[in-house]
Amino acid sequence: QVQLAESGGGLVQAGGSLRLSCAGSGRTFSNYNMGWFRQAPGKEREFVAFVSESGVVTYYADSVKGRFTISRDNAKNTVYLQMNSLRPEDSAIYYCNAADGRAAIFDAWGQGTQVTVSS
Repeated sequence: QVQLAESGGGLVQAGGSLRLSCAGSGRTFSNYNMGWFRQAPGKEREFVAFVSESGVVTYYADSVKGRFTISRDNAKNTVYLQMNSLRPEDSAIYYCNAADGRAAIFDAWGQGTQVTVSS
């Protein structure tokens, strides 16, 4: 199993941008499709974005489509989430995980990174 560590969160005003990173350990990182997920207080964890092993295929939750961009650099074992035009409803803890479509593969989650968007 790949170990994952998220970073890049913070406090930003509505309309602002953040770039999240997910660093993976292990030589098999590039063998996995990857996803970003988020969990707001009192809510279930939800799918945000998917990127295929090669980085060619991406798709998004409707709520972030057109604002967020997922990408990966397999040479650096890293997946990114560029978040633009942030809204208060984007506030959550963001996690990465290996992905099977819109579902996470690994049962274990990292600590995530907190994103807070002020209005």
